[in-house]
Order: sequence, then structure tokens, then C-alpha cells
Amino acid sequence: MASQPMTIDQFPVRKKEGPPLTMVTAYDAPTARLLSRAGIDIALVGDSVAMVVQGLENTLPVTIDEMIYHTRMVRNGLDGPLLVADMPFLSYQISEEDGHRNAGRLIKEAGAQAVKIEGGAEIAGLVRRLGLSMIPVIGHIGMKPMGVHQMGGFRVQGRNAASRRQILNDAEALLEAGVCALLLEAIPASLGEEITRLSPVPTIGIGAGPHTNGQVLVFHDLVGWTPAPLPRFVRGFGKAGSVMEDALSQFRTAVQNRSFPAPEETYGEEQKASPRKTAKPKGKDE
Repeated sequence: MASQPMTIDQFPVRKKEGPPLTMVTAYDAPTARLLSRAGIDIALVGDSVAMVVQGLENTLPVTIDEMIYHTRMVRNGLDGPLLVADMPFLSYQISEEDGHRNAGRLIKEAGAQAVKIEGGAEIAGLVRRLGLSMIPVIGHIGMKPMGVHQMGGFRVQGRNAASRRQILNDAEALLEAGVCALLLEAIPASLGEEITRLSPVPTIGIGAGPHTNGQVLVFHDLVGWTPAPLPRFVRGFGKAGSVMEDALSQFRTAVQNRSFPAPEETYGEEQKASPRKTAKPKGKDE
């Protein structure tokens, strides 16, 4: 029997009763299938695709069209997790009209079920506007990667009184505007705990301590595909990078010593080609 798909209306229950929410990034259909089979709650198509997949230094170059493209790919492989897409740099900062239009594209064209937006009190009006259009919004406060130049790098936020107060003000403004969850990035654990206690909606942490209502990590980081050094808040739960490198080395050796392809991997006169399967994954309990 398939697991119940994650939906926004389950957030209040998970906030109150648990278990903590799990969120992992995905940028393509194969990763989406893995998240589905593993029972992950939320698939985030992050603008982190710029750094993780495109090999860039920060998230700023990603366009709305690229986010739509990757979100579509994830939608094709997803079965169960809630699909959330990031609003990329300059897709909403110029005007609320732009933000409304681009959030709608992620829902209508790409199949997202919610959008995530970096920002605090300054985006409260957009959050309200999207709510009127029935577009769920996850707010993203604390360390905001789009502000890498303003911050002078990817730096922990909320370590002094002024910064802490600003983050609390941002949280209050977004909660009043109607966000369905708050993502808290790179802030002291005590601040993550305080916001979680005050928030009526779930908090999802990434470098925000153990007291949030959920945790998120980048897929490539947690499976061991990203080269070191990694941020302090990352734990590697696998060794995918070394496994794939070993597979590639074995392939090279097999080709060079002519042990691949073997007779059973070669077509004769009568064998038919087998189609590549692309069906969506079954639920983890099926």
C-alpha cells in the first residue's frame, strides 16, 4: 500500500505531533525517484542547482526558466513528497507583479505545489498576494544565499542582538503574512529554538540547530557526492561519490581489456531491444 502523499494541510499536525519533517533537494527525475522510495516528505527544487549542478560560485545566475525546467523534471519522477520550488534571484524582487507571475509559472507550468522565497518583512506583501491566489509560500530567513555579496560571503546570521532582532522581526512579518512554513538557515541553535517556539507553522532548519520541526539538506551533500570541505551543518549519510567513481573505473577497465560487452550483453540476429523504463516509483510500502 502506498504511503499517503505529503500535502500542505498536514503541516499543522506535523508541527504539533511530529515526527519532524524531512526535506531534501532534487534537480532531476532520478533523484526524485530516490526521494520517493526513501519516504522523504518534501522535495525542494533549490536554486542551489547553480552551485551543485551548474558548478557556479553562488545561486544568483539561475533564471526562472531554468527553475521551471528542473522542477518539471523532478515532477516527472516524484511520487509522494510535496514538491517545492525556489523563486530565483530577481524573479520577485523587482515588483510584486513579477513575483506573482513567476510563482504562478512554477505552479502552473512546472507542477510545484508551493514556492520558497528568501526574504523577510520586505516580501510580506508578496506572500499575502500569493495567498490570495492560493499559492502556498515557505519563507526563508536567517542566512539568505542571495545576499552573498551584501553579507561578504556565506556567513552565520543572528549572532548579535541587532541581527537576532531583525530575524525575529522577519519571522513575525512572514507569519502574519501567511507563510505555511519557515526555513531557517545558518543561525544559532538558540534562535532556531526561539522561532520554532513562537511559530504556529513548522520550521525547517539547515544549520539552525536540533529544535526545529524539520531538517533540510542538499541531496549531493548528504549522499557523499560533494567534495570537501562541506558546511558545518552537513552530515554525509553515504559515499555515493566514491561508489560512482569506482563504477566508472571498472567500466574503463572492462572496455580496455575487452571484457565488456560480454556475449550476454550483445545482440544476435533474433534478440529484441528492451525499452528503458521511466515509470514513476511505487510507494515505499508497496
